[in-house]
Amino acid sequence: MAASLLVAGTTSDTGKTVVVTALCRAFARRGLRVAPFKAQNMSNNSMVVDGPAGTGEIGRAQWIQALAARAAPEVAMNPVLLKPGGDRRSHVVVMGRPAGTVSSRDFIDGRAHLAAAAHAAYDDLAARYDLVICEGAGSPTEINLRAGDYVNMGLARHAEMPVVVVGDIDRGGVFAALYGTVALLESADQRLVAGFVVNKFRGDPSLLGPGLDHLEQLTGRRVHGVLPWSPDVWLDSEDALDIGGRRTAADRAIRVAVIRLPRISNFTDVDALGLEPDVDVEFVTDPRSVRGADLVVLPGTRAMIDDLAWLRARGLDRAVTDHARAGGSVFGICGGFQMLGRAVRDPHGVEGPEGAEVEGLGLLDVETEFGPEKVLRLPTGAALGQPAAGYEIHHGRVTVGADEEFLGGARREGVAGTMWHGSLESDAFRGAFLAEVTARVGRTREPSGVDFAAARERRLDLLGDLAEEHLDLDALLGLAREGAPDMPSLQPGARR
Repeated sequence: MAASLLVAGTTSDTGKTVVVTALCRAFARRGLRVAPFKAQNMSNNSMVVDGPAGTGEIGRAQWIQALAARAAPEVAMNPVLLKPGGDRRSHVVVMGRPAGTVSSRDFIDGRAHLAAAAHAAYDDLAARYDLVICEGAGSPTEINLRAGDYVNMGLARHAEMPVVVVGDIDRGGVFAALYGTVALLESADQRLVAGFVVNKFRGDPSLLGPGLDHLEQLTGRRVHGVLPWSPDVWLDSEDALDIGGRRTAADRAIRVAVIRLPRISNFTDVDALGLEPDVDVEFVTDPRSVRGADLVVLPGTRAMIDDLAWLRARGLDRAVTDHARAGGSVFGICGGFQMLGRAVRDPHGVEGPEGAEVEGLGLLDVETEFGPEKVLRLPTGAALGQPAAGYEIHHGRVTVGADEEFLGGARREGVAGTMWHGSLESDAFRGAFLAEVTARVGRTREPSGVDFAAARERRLDLLGDLAEEHLDLDALLGLAREGAPDMPSLQPGARR
């Protein structure tokens, strides 16, 4: 079986994903066959992959981590994916395929079948790779949910793997968070927690020395490194916690207004626009922010009918249609594209009430009907005279009328929509598309020469560099291979 290590965090968004990605790249550089793994991800940001178990859907973060590890992404790397469809219910994807829904109550009981699938997937990867770097979810010390946990300490106990806890010092209170994360665990879990990593530090690392020394003395566990905050770290994110604009100081920048839908999905579709030196990307939620935009983007959504109602309630529907009718450019992706059509029907109750039928914005001659089977594809083609590729994840089937076909969607003058997520990552197509956007406002644009795939690879290499410089990789690899040493128990958890 492979060596393995679980990277947990004191809270959500401490940087677990970044640390796992950095370790994947750093250890892959050493010639190890590395696989990332997350037993359960909760995210509407996903990716279609092919692999030994066929075509399926996994969290975008695990796809990026596989690229960092120089491994072929596959569904075993994220065997359970929860896609929130509301405040209390999520759609479930198991081994890449839809598998019903799960409620908030099921976090306490009723998830044994998901745990079995996740642990079997881990065992499969561990039999095929040298090293499996696992990412936890949230905090391992959600003591109200521990009985049903199979993502954090439940996974660690399954494989007897050591755990390293990441704390975000940028939030403040990192020492208390790291100590408390261990101390509240029961003794059987504490024995597997073998050390810490401090993330997002700004300033002089020597100032941390006394605190790190004290933490090690109090817990009996090593701090394996302090990762600095870096403005150049930018990964495809797995959730909406850190959505922000991508701003440029360029004169006469192309202003892109992305509608931040409440149930936005696959918002990394606009990342490639953010890398363009003359493009200013802003996520917006009110009609006034649409004014003055050169391009309005309607992104994907996990609940298109509900988000279309939200759009109308905010007056954003009129802002988008007024922008289009004034000659502005509009681009819809998947659910956002479906909103641009004439009608949406849901006879099977896939995303709304059974039999629901609503009017779209009427900017394209398109009708959408939701079907019970999910479409998962990796299409290739061409548009605007340039090659393009992407991926499809949807229940909606579109019927295009008189409008021009466009990357699995439709186009009419300045309004275009596609079912292909990721199409803007195709450099030549993106350049041609932005040239049309600027032409519609009476300007010209020369190709920027941005290579999106190369830029992503540079970001992954940067993470590998940071890991090699600031983390004790030899010690972490030793933990993964040999397991956690005999760790002391801390109060109050030591009493259990």
